Amino acid sequence: MSAFAAELIGTMFLILLGNGVVANVVLKDTKGNSSGWMVISTGWALSVFAGVVIAAPYSGAHLNPAVTLGLAFVGKFAWDQVGLYIVAQLLGAMLGALLVWLVYKPHFDSTENPLSQLAVFSTGPAIRKPMSNLFSEAVGTFVLIFVVFYFTNPALGDEKTPIGMGALGAIPVSFLVWGIGLSLGGTTGYAINPARDLGPRMVHALLPIKNKCHSDWSYAWVPVLGPVLGAGAAAVLYMLLEI
Repeated sequence: MSAFAAELIGTMFLILLGNGVVANVVLKDTKGNSSGWMVISTGWALSVFAGVVIAAPYSGAHLNPAVTLGLAFVGKFAWDQVGLYIVAQLLGAMLGALLVWLVYKPHFDSTENPLSQLAVFSTGPAIRKPMSNLFSEAVGTFVLIFVVFYFTNPALGDEKTPIGMGALGAIPVSFLVWGIGLSLGGTTGYAINPARDLGPRMVHALLPIKNKCHSDWSYAWVPVLGPVLGAGAAAVLYMLLEI
């Protein structure tokens, strides 16, 4: 499998299971309706496990532009591969979101609250304070990327085994994302991944969803810029500590 295909398919599984658990909790008449934040956080952690298991041997399992950029910032990933990875991640996220809609379509149709429908695709703040929301996304991503730096080791990487979240295995990364969700995710829904939010939000805008509202593009910059800033801050601290 090529690195592009691995990132696309790994991210597709990440979003299929991650956004899928949100659909199970927030859409009307599902078996998991109203089962709560613990279910969502756990489902997202397990979605990361699935995505990393698939992609790790072929691409390093970045599955997230913030991971790709963070690794490139500190010299653990080639800059000429960054664009390829991000495109694959965005397309995979869009495909995963489409599959969630197809699986849960009867429940989308019966859900009258358009904001609940939107929540299946993209994140949104519990309290809408853009600068505070941006900071929350940056801090959550900072934790993710900084820890990932210590999961990785340049000695592990070569042309056949790129450095990424899969360098130490899927389970530690899954526990890391679970911890971020439980501890820091309550403010914005912890996108901590620009592709995870932007790709599905684009799909929401395009799909003929019954009772659909706007896709909240006025907020969409927060879960894109916040993770990029968090990745940059993690890279700066890591490089300072490793001097």
